Amino acid sequence: MAIIVLETCNGCKVCEEVCPFHVFEVIDGFAVAVNSDECIECCACVEACPESAIIVSGCG
Repeated sequence: MAIIVLETCNGCKVCEEVCPFHVFEVIDGFAVAVNSDECIECCACVEACPESAIIVSGCG
């Protein structure tokens, strides 16, 4: 499951673009895991986030 750190998220939408399962949506300037049940913890969002604002267990 992906956790968004709102204090560092800048709403850039990179997570929306890279997530192959469309887990994220930027709402009111912040990423929200709207489909968190679809997250397979592939870590694409963690690796792509320029602000390190996403935490997924198992990702370094």
